Amino acid sequence: MRKLFTILALAAITLGANAQYEGHKFFDNWSLGVSAGAITPTVNHPFWKSCRPNFGVELTKQVTPVFAIAVEGRANVNTTPSKNAIDQMNVSYLNKVNLTNLFCGYKGKPRFFEIEAVAGMGIGTDFVPSTQDITNYAGNINLNDETTDDYSYLTSKFGLNLLFNLGSKKAWTFALKPAIVYNLDGQFFPGNQTFASGAHWDVRASAIELRAGLTYHFKSSNGEHYFTKVRPYDQAEVDGLNARINALRGEVADRDARISALENEVNDLRNRKPQVVEKIVERVVEGQSTNALETAVYFQCGKSVIPASQLPSVEVVVRGYASKDGPEALNIRLAEARAQAVKNLLVKKYGIAESRIDAAGNGISEMFSEAEWNRVSICTMELD
Repeated sequence: MRKLFTILALAAITLGANAQYEGHKFFDNWSLGVSAGAITPTVNHPFWKSCRPNFGVELTKQVTPVFAIAVEGRANVNTTPSKNAIDQMNVSYLNKVNLTNLFCGYKGKPRFFEIEAVAGMGIGTDFVPSTQDITNYAGNINLNDETTDDYSYLTSKFGLNLLFNLGSKKAWTFALKPAIVYNLDGQFFPGNQTFASGAHWDVRASAIELRAGLTYHFKSSNGEHYFTKVRPYDQAEVDGLNARINALRGEVADRDARISALENEVNDLRNRKPQVVEKIVERVVEGQSTNALETAVYFQCGKSVIPASQLPSVEVVVRGYASKDGPEALNIRLAEARAQAVKNLLVKKYGIAESRIDAAGNGISEMFSEAEWNRVSICTMELD
């Protein structure tokens, strides 16, 4: 029993050694398997003639890619003339060590073929036929004790599992499972008897198991049916990554704010009506002072084509101007062309008599403080 407690302690320590893998929560990496085969006494009986059918079911928790724990139930089919269908059962706690992953390393996914060592302890029960005394059941050795009581005893198991992990998802495993099972009480195993007292391993009180099994691995929280490997980080690296993430979040927030401001500005520009600059000026006409309404039509740099946005400003009389950008002679001609462009639009689109429109280029203008605003034609309408 001391060895059993030692194994359990080691298993508990191993539970904390899996932080470098994803899919190591409590409900991850469980599997359920079934198996069937034969069991036969190890010595003193014909190997094949003494075989009996054997089957079992096993629930396994894979703690790490190397270590697993399991609970297994096994039963032997009775082949004697008695009426018992099952004459022996065994329930065991098992420890499993994946030797392939232990010595070759785990690559983040099960290999197609792996070897697993198995060792554990359990409780076995022999169901004694009611029509036979225990002397006959034990191999015709007279113990002067006739009884029909069933018999329970400690067992231990050692074996190898030859694993074949199937499919791309590795959800199924086919296994060949040779093992040796000991009766630790040193009393009876089907067809054998020893006379030593106390729990011990005696090959005369053992049997050989040869079974094949199929296991299904349930899906884990990482979405896979097995452990996935993650790169370990030290705390300084984690802190650096967190700081970088926070800085990027700040940059994203600032960028979002700028984008929102630009979107608002674009929407304002889309909804804004064409700008019309109007002013009332006092003009002296033939010695008389009169008021006039002036409207400015703005042009693109070096252009004399009226932009669509400036059409509402084309309503009255015209004086063309140019900014002082570029050669002076070109600007003088450009001012004249701008005035003429507005006059032509008034005549063709609005049907105003050409004789009523006074259009002239007035050269370079500096009437506005911003140079680009001086690329204008000023339309003047006399007020009564």
